[in-house]
Amino acid sequence: MTDDAADSTQAPQARFDLVVRGEKTLTTAGIVAREIGISGGRVVAIEPLGSGLDGAEVIELTSDQVMIPGLVDTHVHVNEPGRTEWEGFDSATRAAAAGGVTTLIDMPLNSIPPTVNVEALNAKRAAAAGKTHIDVGFWGGAVPGNKADLRGLHDEGVFGFKCFLLHSGVDEFPHLTADEMEEDMAELAGFDSLMIVHAEDSRAIDHAPTAEGNQYSQFLASRPRGAENVAIAEVIERARWTGARAHVLHLSSSDALPMIASARRDGVKITVETCPHYLTLLAEEIPNGATAFKCCPPIREASNRELLWQGLEDGTIDCIVSDHSPSTIDLKDVENGDFGVAWGGVASLQLGLSLIWTEARKRGIPLTQVMEWMSAKPAALAGLNNKGRIALGYDADFAIFEPESAQVVDVNKLHHKNPISPYDGRALAGVVKSTWLRGKKIDFTTAQGRMLRRGDV
Repeated sequence: MTDDAADSTQAPQARFDLVVRGEKTLTTAGIVAREIGISGGRVVAIEPLGSGLDGAEVIELTSDQVMIPGLVDTHVHVNEPGRTEWEGFDSATRAAAAGGVTTLIDMPLNSIPPTVNVEALNAKRAAAAGKTHIDVGFWGGAVPGNKADLRGLHDEGVFGFKCFLLHSGVDEFPHLTADEMEEDMAELAGFDSLMIVHAEDSRAIDHAPTAEGNQYSQFLASRPRGAENVAIAEVIERARWTGARAHVLHLSSSDALPMIASARRDGVKITVETCPHYLTLLAEEIPNGATAFKCCPPIREASNRELLWQGLEDGTIDCIVSDHSPSTIDLKDVENGDFGVAWGGVASLQLGLSLIWTEARKRGIPLTQVMEWMSAKPAALAGLNNKGRIALGYDADFAIFEPESAQVVDVNKLHHKNPISPYDGRALAGVVKSTWLRGKKIDFTTAQGRMLRRGDV
């Protein structure tokens, strides 16, 4: 695949707003020696290194730096308005930018009000105004009784709709039954929107052992793989019957991979994501009482992790996104370490690229593939046709990454609001040196992000 290096939309003699030159730029042709010309916030020239593009500002990459596309994270809980003690647009988007993320899509919960009608969407946009350091879009919510609101939210630019098949963790965002999900899917199919699903079966959870106590093995048993498998089977069949597009959120159970692959072969419109915590952490290594590791569905065993990596490599799993779901430290019940009481969610928005790169390089997986999973594929999921790649006409969203550098995570130096993370003290490969949004460096002071609507170009 080429990157149109000799077919730029602006003559090489023109003066660009910004030129990036380096031996390692990650374009659609792979990691190649290029000069990238940026004007008006877009990539308008891609030329071989040595072409002498002239820029008002010029970045010369060092030999250990790679220019990569900005990451696109389609699974983030910002929690504003309503629970800003958990997180907020300022802190979340600073954390994202520090990790090379240039676009995020915010989940419809755990904000108050949840994004289940246009009024709530407008409240969320008002809360975000002037606070976003990167570009931000929004998912809508599908809950009992709001089917009449779905088309209005779609017309106002949400990127799709999230539902749960069991209690969401917050009472103001109730879950759907499988029949209600099917009814909403049929509605969404009428205007080609996307249903994204937290797929755990409430009946299976109800019949599982209790999660109470500080034993991680007990918590793991309380969220069995079977709960995911049954719910994913429901998503597949309801998508098959309605013709709707469906997406499985935060896949944890590798058991579900064969039926997902089979559904795809049958023509069911289904996509799947997983998250860094399922690909980097192991149930066998989680200390008892370590509630920073609690998330739902849970982190599973080593054998499960390896099958998830295999699912990524064979294309069954489409993308990797954070599911950044923070809370206050007291809600994680760190003093008692009770997994039955603690909030379920992992805070990792700033760390995703380094986490995945650390594991990928051990497996011989190249950086180009990692960026496909964390940038291009999430952008495609959300229909962001001008993001996720360094290519002509695309937004000039990029990061400068040093894949051979190393870091040790210090939770007190991360940008997200509450200093708790299961990765504290973990040694990681790869460091993001700077992040650029539409050709302008993010300085963590000036909020230059835009609010995105579905269909923006």
